[in-house]
Amino acid sequence: MSNLSPLQRQAKPHREAAEAALARLRAALEAAGITLPSLGLDQQYPFTGTVLIELGAARPDIVEALAAAILRGLAHPHCRLP
Repeated sequence: MSNLSPLQRQAKPHREAAEAALARLRAALEAAGITLPSLGLDQQYPFTGTVLIELGAARPDIVEALAAAILRGLAHPHCRLP
């Protein structure tokens, strides 16, 4: 039997999805040589189960590196905006 409450069981897939997205973002940032020191999971919202990812504050040089990495990706010939 699970030690999770009914609310925790219902919210578990949302938390797992957020953890997976966070891991993917961390890996992408690491590959680009970028570290966001405050990156992590935010609280889980009880009414929706949504878990937000906290990007946190960053120095201007880190934000510039992040913007440059995004722009390089967008310039790739196979990149298409949704």
